[in-house]
Amino acid sequence: MLSSTITRSRPTATMAKLAGGMLVAGLATKYTIGVAHAESPAAPPRSQVFGRGPALVSLVLEDAEMVNHNTRRLRFRFQDKEAASGLPLTSALLTYSWPKDSWLPVIRPYTPITTADETGHLDLLVKQYPNGKSSTHLHSLKPGHTLFFVAPLSGHQWQPNSYKHVTLIAGGAGITPIYQLAQGILNNPDDKTAVTVVFGVNSDRDVLFKKEFDEYEQRFPGRFRAVYTVSSPVPGSPHRKGHVNEALLKEVTPAPGPGNMVFVSGPPPMETALVGSRREPGILEKYGYRKEQVYKF
Repeated sequence: MLSSTITRSRPTATMAKLAGGMLVAGLATKYTIGVAHAESPAAPPRSQVFGRGPALVSLVLEDAEMVNHNTRRLRFRFQDKEAASGLPLTSALLTYSWPKDSWLPVIRPYTPITTADETGHLDLLVKQYPNGKSSTHLHSLKPGHTLFFVAPLSGHQWQPNSYKHVTLIAGGAGITPIYQLAQGILNNPDDKTAVTVVFGVNSDRDVLFKKEFDEYEQRFPGRFRAVYTVSSPVPGSPHRKGHVNEALLKEVTPAPGPGNMVFVSGPPPMETALVGSRREPGILEKYGYRKEQVYKF
């Protein structure tokens, strides 16, 4: 009697490499057009891992730690200990991975939280989402495992002192590009831009970079401020309760003006509420900001 067994498996190695290679090449070409490096106060490093075109580099996970209940900090080692990422401010990196039990590879962008001139390694801060293939895969990585980086993704081409004040609004995991920009501005002695970070989260344990922001407030009194708002705070929470709304922005940020700029990064519903849609204006426009004064990551 004949019997057969039907098993679920990945495509063959040849097909997988072919499909993955075509996908990576296409995305690398699409996303790396127009990448420009902003000025940096530091001397150029000996070498840079990420340039203007596709990177196509595999980096080894050196260390990892949980920073709260669902967010993990991952440090990837550069082969050259003297090398730096070389990424301009507001840049992200396109990653390529093949999660366990997945038929297809997954490509996702992540924003590094290390500075462009920091040598020897690159840090990512990754929040794990329910059923999130890429985030779950990255949370499963152990030291010695690797992650493939396809290419840098350009963002707003920041130029020091282009604005008198910037308001950086973040929601949840959207804090990573906001933190990257804030530290880039404040760590540059030639950049005198004033910065206000407004960070909205669901719970107290979702507040990230509190220590780093506290240190910046001490170093730059009157120039830097971080404001936290929590939708469901614990009893006795030091943070205000609520969401990022017009009333909060009017209270903690300067009024809209020609020297002001706003950067927004967060979940789609939050970004839509702030930036607006084709049908109706958002909170920022109602407050008085023009469209060219708002940048959405």
